[in-house]
Amino acid sequence: MINGETQVTVQHTLTRADLCDAVHEEVGLSRQECSGLVERTLELVVESLERGETVKLSGFGVFQVREKRARMGRNPKTGEPAAINPRRVISFRASQIMKSRVHDAVVED
Repeated sequence: MINGETQVTVQHTLTRADLCDAVHEEVGLSRQECSGLVERTLELVVESLERGETVKLSGFGVFQVREKRARMGRNPKTGEPAAINPRRVISFRASQIMKSRVHDAVVED
């Protein structure tokens, strides 16, 4: 905070293309091979979650599918009661290693 105001920084979003470029630079495979590798890795994670399996990436975190039961909620505009259907949601829990790295990271402008 500067003079009581929150400082806003421009953030970059990591994309699939960024991941492919990083693999290309690090491993030296062709860009097409790297793209296929990244796509297949992400597809394996999605397929596991579709089956309701937990995906644990050591040092990164855990993805889990949770079953949310049906419940009553409220329409925020009208305040009227509204039924919320049961659904499956994905939750992510970061590992302690990741939490520590993010906490300790120095953000440069």
